[in-house]
Amino acid sequence: MNYAYIRVSTEVQSYEGQRFEIENWSRKNEIPIHHWVQEKVSGTKRIDKRTLGKLLRRMRKGDILVCTELSRLGRNMMMVMAILNTCSQKGIQIRSIKDNFELSDSLNSKIIAFAFSLAAEIERNLISQRTREALAARRSAGVKLGRPAGPSQQRKTFISNYETILRNLAKGRAIKDEARRLKMHPNTLARYLKEAEE
Repeated sequence: MNYAYIRVSTEVQSYEGQRFEIENWSRKNEIPIHHWVQEKVSGTKRIDKRTLGKLLRRMRKGDILVCTELSRLGRNMMMVMAILNTCSQKGIQIRSIKDNFELSDSLNSKIIAFAFSLAAEIERNLISQRTREALAARRSAGVKLGRPAGPSQQRKTFISNYETILRNLAKGRAIKDEARRLKMHPNTLARYLKEAEE
């Protein structure tokens, strides 16, 4: 059986983006998805307390678990490695789309998985640090912070892309480029960001 796993951790994230990527991957590789599993939970929560833990317990040798990236499985290197080890021992295959990773029994795949999870953890820590510094600077400058509200289509687009926007801005991408990608005015995006930051 082929399973797709989707995880979001905040209210501003949506399942649709990950589902879209997995559906495209499924069609392109001609690997059908038989069951979809999704949950809204922090990746730091213990695996046995998550829906993913229940899924892994019922999966059998030869089953395939598809996710958009390894960080969807867990938010730190040790957790991801533990999950990969469990899957390897049970003969469960993993396909991670963005990482272009395929878990098999080979030593090479385990080494690559370790490298991916380590790199992802380092990137998350750097982005988190930069975001905190940026928010602290805005607070000290007297910028009013708050959550976005309202049902407009542009606001919905902003909410569903919030985490990606923060990540891209932390990497140095200009607000005008992000606004162009989201098909909205830079001033609108800047206003939504000010409202969303806490």
